[in-house]
Amino acid sequence: MRSRRLVTWPRVLVLAVLVVAATFAALWLLPSNQYLLLPGEAIPVGPLVSIDSASPDGGGSKGSGIYLVDILLRKANLLEEIFPSLNNDATLVPEQAINPVGVSEQQQQQSGALDMTRSQQIAAAVALESIGYDVKTTSSGAEVSLVVPDSPSSGRLQPGDVIVQANGRPVKSPTDLRNAMAPLKPGSPVAIEYRRSGGTKQVTLETKAAEDDPARAVIGVLVDQAASIDLPISIKIDAGSIIGPSAGLAFALDIVDQLGPDVDKGRRIVATGELGLDGSVEPIGGIKQKAIGAKEAGADVFIVPQGNYDEAKRYSNVLKIVPVETFDEALADLGATPTAS
Repeated sequence: MRSRRLVTWPRVLVLAVLVVAATFAALWLLPSNQYLLLPGEAIPVGPLVSIDSASPDGGGSKGSGIYLVDILLRKANLLEEIFPSLNNDATLVPEQAINPVGVSEQQQQQSGALDMTRSQQIAAAVALESIGYDVKTTSSGAEVSLVVPDSPSSGRLQPGDVIVQANGRPVKSPTDLRNAMAPLKPGSPVAIEYRRSGGTKQVTLETKAAEDDPARAVIGVLVDQAASIDLPISIKIDAGSIIGPSAGLAFALDIVDQLGPDVDKGRRIVATGELGLDGSVEPIGGIKQKAIGAKEAGADVFIVPQGNYDEAKRYSNVLKIVPVETFDEALADLGATPTAS
């Protein structure tokens, strides 16, 4: 008679551990259809900004303490999608929020690069005006930089169109466009007037719900400030691979620090915010990761748009966080208000 081989508990436990480990390994290796936003490092702005006619009386220098903070983006794996709490510093976002259907990666990169270029021009203009330079600027609308496929604007608007009126309100900036769209509910029509090839045209579009906010009505375009900007001195900003408009506030603070009053005063100041040509500071995305990045960088002060303050405070309550709505307000809060001559 054959003896039966008993399965002992230690063997069962080892087998269970192996199965669990193999499952976790597979989930870690398999890609998800979602993305992770992760904190990036704080980057000193001074070395990125070159001013040909830097004033010898300027309060700042290339060693100033103004920093921008970036975020990292990568594809999540299945394990991170199922257990998002594995990384408390990360935010899980759907793929369509990062890669809208029909929009190529090249198109997104081009749009982000245009945002960065425009933010640099606006930062220089706003900074120079704040310290008394004669800057000639003309705001002329919200320029379409990207049309999302299968959106209300698809086939109706195109990159290069400049929106000058929306919902019966004049539009001279992206902020004006957002304010004009704010009263609308998703699904309601909106009249858009735009400039193309020197002429003005009108179109009525059905709105849809924004991917990140079902209560917000959008028409499916990304826009930049349309304006002519004539700077009295040459300012060049080399941001490398960083794209998007959220470094505008940091660039402007550094320019003032180099040419005007001392902004940082020996402090490490991290700043984020999209700067409008009128000096307004608009909310940006990824504030959770930027707040964490500012904290990890040992910031003395973290300057954020007013609209991002509550979220920034939630994720970095040990930081001194200063919310601002305008560039002049940021200078005043930092004790760097230019003295009238």
